[in-house]
Amino acid sequence: MITILAIVALIILAIAVLLIASFWKLLEMAGKPGWAAIVPLYGHILMLEVIKKPWWWILLMLIPYVGAIWSIWSLNLFMKRFGKDEGYTVGVIFLPYIFLPLLAFSSSTRFEGNEHQHDETLDSSMIDSINAS
Repeated sequence: MITILAIVALIILAIAVLLIASFWKLLEMAGKPGWAAIVPLYGHILMLEVIKKPWWWILLMLIPYVGAIWSIWSLNLFMKRFGKDEGYTVGVIFLPYIFLPLLAFSSSTRFEGNEHQHDETLDSSMIDSINAS
């Protein structure tokens, strides 16, 4: 019985190390310190910086039930920074031990920065089109 428990514990530990290493690598690709992946909440604050969202979203993520919406939304925005779509986000939610390492350790993964960020503020082209009508 103890050997089965030890094997299960080692498997869980290996998965945890794999997920931490993956998040570490993704933070480094985004230009943030990778060691933040092992510091509770700080890694998520840096993830929010990468997706250009305010730090207080962490507080929203802590609200029961509602926090899941913000967590999934921020994860989706983070995946978009690496050129992935909503389908990949679903994969990360349900099978993170497969999809995160695929993203982090793939040679084709590139941090794309603001290219996939939808800016919700009015830019000059939007203001010009409003003024024209």
